[in-house]
Amino acid sequence: MYIPDLLSGLRDVSPLAHLLVVTISMVAVGLVISVILFRFLARWSRRSDDIFSEAVVKYLKRPSKFLFPVLCLMLFVPALSVPDDLAGAFRHVLAIAFIVTLTWMAIRTVAVIREIILSRFDVDQKDNLAARKIYTQFRVIEKVIVVIIFIIGISSLFMTFEKIRQLGISIMASAGVIGIIAGFAAQKSIATLFAGIQIAITQPIRLDDVVIVENEWGWIEEITLTYVVVRIWDLRRLVVPITYFIERPFQNWTRVSADILGTVFLYMDYTVPVRVVREELQKIVKGSDLWDGKVCGVQVTDATQQTVEVRALVSAADSSKAWDLRCLVREKLLEFLQNKYPASLPKTRVELEKSELGKNSALG
Repeated sequence: MYIPDLLSGLRDVSPLAHLLVVTISMVAVGLVISVILFRFLARWSRRSDDIFSEAVVKYLKRPSKFLFPVLCLMLFVPALSVPDDLAGAFRHVLAIAFIVTLTWMAIRTVAVIREIILSRFDVDQKDNLAARKIYTQFRVIEKVIVVIIFIIGISSLFMTFEKIRQLGISIMASAGVIGIIAGFAAQKSIATLFAGIQIAITQPIRLDDVVIVENEWGWIEEITLTYVVVRIWDLRRLVVPITYFIERPFQNWTRVSADILGTVFLYMDYTVPVRVVREELQKIVKGSDLWDGKVCGVQVTDATQQTVEVRALVSAADSSKAWDLRCLVREKLLEFLQNKYPASLPKTRVELEKSELGKNSALG
């Protein structure tokens, strides 16, 4: 190899070395800025118990370790003394990295906003209707915003490539036919997406609502843009398409409020002292933490040839407590009747005339 050729090769390598040194330096500066900034925010959140700084540290710390170095590199790109073709390729790489990190940062920023807004509402409190309403709306809206951000990011990424951009222009020329075909093909998916948005706005269901779906009793555990997860009372999960709650009837026990009435039906003899049963029910519910202190009553709702139907009506703060209270009332009333008024339990009566008794004795 001749010496002029070697020197020429060194000249070719020199811009790459210069670019490498600048890249490493700017990445290091960006990482230092990110580490210092988020350490300050972490200390601030621990001292002041600030929800905003805590959420920023929790969700934006990782993407910032990529975004700050990219920003530092983009600031110093004009100062690079490298050939135009190398500088152009490097700018393209930086543009791709910037779009990816900015998209990531935007998605995580939505999570920060969600954390700040939802921190004002407690779903664990007794009357959590307003909190569940906000939780449901924001969870669905958040998913829609994330999808939109992702689509914008992917579109921006593709537009950085010249060949793909030209291909997109030629595709747009036939967009009418393609749009019609795609519309028919994706009709169900689009309907599902709009059903999710409609549920977020109108809210026929909310998170933690008590519902009866397909004859199954449970709680709304998760709402997505395409399906809803219902937690059944025995811990099974029922996954239902979100369009079900738009197109088909279902029961929502907590649509307006969480409190609910519970009924207990007992079938007794005609001799049952209803007044005494009513007083006993008062003692039972007053001695239980399950009762909310609103409704307590006993009524005779039906009478058949052999028994009377007695309904005990009680109220509770939510459906779970109402179920437990109903079981408690049923058990205690049965125990009370067995111990105090066993004659009031259902029985079958047979009445024989004296003439029939005489005939039977004569035959015997």
